[in-house]
Amino acid sequence: MKDITLKEIATKLGISITTVSKALKNYPDVSAKTKKAVIDLAQTLHYTPNSFAVNLRTKESKTIGLIIPEVVHHFFSNVVNAIIDEAEKNGYLVIILQSNESLELEKKQVELLINKRVDGIIMSLSNESNNDDHIKEIIRRNIPFVMFDKINKLTTCSKVIINDQKAAFNAVQHLIDTGCKRIVHIRGPLNPQNSIDRYIGYKKALEKNHIPFDAKLVYTCEKVAFEEGFAFARQIITEHPDVDGIFAITDLVAVGVLTYFNDNDIKIPEQVAIIGFSNWFMSQVLTPKLSSVEQPSHEMGVQSFALLLEEMICHKEGLHYTPRTVELQTCNIIRESTVKP
Repeated sequence: MKDITLKEIATKLGISITTVSKALKNYPDVSAKTKKAVIDLAQTLHYTPNSFAVNLRTKESKTIGLIIPEVVHHFFSNVVNAIIDEAEKNGYLVIILQSNESLELEKKQVELLINKRVDGIIMSLSNESNNDDHIKEIIRRNIPFVMFDKINKLTTCSKVIINDQKAAFNAVQHLIDTGCKRIVHIRGPLNPQNSIDRYIGYKKALEKNHIPFDAKLVYTCEKVAFEEGFAFARQIITEHPDVDGIFAITDLVAVGVLTYFNDNDIKIPEQVAIIGFSNWFMSQVLTPKLSSVEQPSHEMGVQSFALLLEEMICHKEGLHYTPRTVELQTCNIIRESTVKP
């Protein structure tokens, strides 16, 4: 069944295409009788506006693109929900794409969004991504663009971040304050900026408290997964039986550690204290409950869309826009995995 056009409606009613268009848009210079006739016929014929033509005319698609590394992660699902809610309030639809931490897939997704002529793009980079050509292409085309969480410091765009160094420092300082002296850091991959910054924060906390840094106490994840935390826990206890504290890159990794320790009767926190990062909802229902760094995921989504909307409005009105960075606050959520009785 072919699409109905304005021309067909106009021909059936014996009026001009312009009058039909105005009637459907409720222009005041079209009579109520004509408006009713046009709307009734449009509904009868199941007429829908040609969105591509509308986009060309208004230079807006009323859609934005959102690229995230993974949907299943509690942090990202909260961000996605917040962006969708804010977009809907402002009349935008969101195309959500998952890079699966793959640079090649991320490149294809950026190309797709550019070809779809989205009004703006929000992105958290994959672990393999950097200041690559596909990111530079977004900037070159002057497409409103916001990065959040996993960002590149060299890219000139608006960003929503936390201070990962400070947050990691505070997490490790908490372990030290509870009496820990041999502290392992299970870090993320070498490339992502947030992984780098949390590692730096870990080292700075040791340095401030005159605890020698030992590179053998740093374990590096490839996928930042539960299974890695579980495997590293076994390795840590075998290689460093004197370890008394662990700071994990995410709660998911920390839960893997905690599970191995529980399975092997290693007392938490009496023998080893554990703190994670992101305050995943599961952290509160584990035994023992997991201490974690609160990462404001919902607010990160709200602020990411707010920055994008700000830039899209300037873009539409032909105004200059200066990218800016919003830094959100974090805090330690202290639970049973670090508080010794």
